[in-house]
Amino acid sequence: MTNALSSPPHADTHIRRVAILFSGGPAPAANAVISTAAVSFLRNDIEVVGVLQGYSSLINYTAEKPLVQEQDYVMITHRLLKRTRNSQGIMIGTARANPGKLIGGPEDLDDPEKSAPLKRVYEGLRSIGVDALISIGGDDTLKTANKFQRFQAHLPEGSPRIPVVHLPKTIDNDYMGIDFTFGYFTAVDTLATEVRNLLADAEANNSYFLAETMGRSAGWLAYGAAIAGEASLVISVEDITGGLREMQTVTHEDGTTSETPKMKVSEVVKRIVATIRVREQREGKRYGVIVLAEGLAEFLPQKYIAGIERDDFGHIAISKVNLSGIFARLVSEEYKAQFGREKKVTPLQLGYEARCARPNAFDVMLGSQLGVGAYRALVEEGLDGVMVSVSGQLDLNYVPFDKLVDPATLVTVVRYVKPDCDFHRLVRFLESHVND
Repeated sequence: MTNALSSPPHADTHIRRVAILFSGGPAPAANAVISTAAVSFLRNDIEVVGVLQGYSSLINYTAEKPLVQEQDYVMITHRLLKRTRNSQGIMIGTARANPGKLIGGPEDLDDPEKSAPLKRVYEGLRSIGVDALISIGGDDTLKTANKFQRFQAHLPEGSPRIPVVHLPKTIDNDYMGIDFTFGYFTAVDTLATEVRNLLADAEANNSYFLAETMGRSAGWLAYGAAIAGEASLVISVEDITGGLREMQTVTHEDGTTSETPKMKVSEVVKRIVATIRVREQREGKRYGVIVLAEGLAEFLPQKYIAGIERDDFGHIAISKVNLSGIFARLVSEEYKAQFGREKKVTPLQLGYEARCARPNAFDVMLGSQLGVGAYRALVEEGLDGVMVSVSGQLDLNYVPFDKLVDPATLVTVVRYVKPDCDFHRLVRFLESHVND
């Protein structure tokens, strides 16, 4: 009979060496995830490979260009894991290389040319004796993990399979299948501190800051920073509805056109100026901080984003759009047009300083449970093709890829902040009220 202080029993498994791979942007508590996953396997006498810089080396693997230890991967040991759970950064690095880039649907997995990068990943992992893979990353990395798992179904009969388990990561918190992703609350805390500092500066100068925060697809991060930072107003992609939205004909690189939702920039600018007016006239405050989610750049009319490059996943290079600069100028001009006087509005981008901030206790606990969950999924449960999730009191759940990725398109679904949900209502309730 075991008691409350009993150690977990040794588990029988065919896995002898597991690889851990991190892809995409950094997030606080990354090392909590990696280190707890690694130590769970090590304590069961399973070797742990840390793949360096995401898929960068694996995607280029050939028999003539073998993977090199300390250059392409490291063997993670107990000694290496000394006091790493609370450390900053990513001990195995990261990158955005995408071996599933050419796979647009299930039929492409039958195409040797399109699936060649996935084949190189498989052969690279097998070349160093890997029996299982832990993928850590955002929804794009989840799509890659799903494609890698599906690719293996096309291997010759008798080929060894590498089961894959995915751990959700994004400070944007826009992930289906989990309530909160590790690093989100640390990122919110970091950005909220920045917003509060800007508020003090703005008050001293009777001016405004227009702060653009990370959050490509959904407003979780922008809303959280605004609530905790006491911002005057926050606008995210979920808010571009009704009179703030219009359809625009967009011409694509291949010459085709489509009707795409875009924001009415002039109306958004007027809404911001209305907040400034209310704060001055009703609240006696001539200063403030306006928060914009960076994902609004995708809703800009074509004239603002023409020529902006896109990454391997098709995302616009938001950092080159200068969303905050565009709106700071337009808000200043609109304010002067309405009131006949100048109002200083300073633009700035926030976000990078949050991605490797020292994780807070909650994110360390959440990340640790996800890391342990990877071990339990692969070794104790014998699972393949699942994402580890938590709910309630950090209770583990294992969500099949098919529930997160459309089997017909291999595309994931973004988890937006639902309009009029209590979280969204909290945002609107706390900011300066403007009568629509």
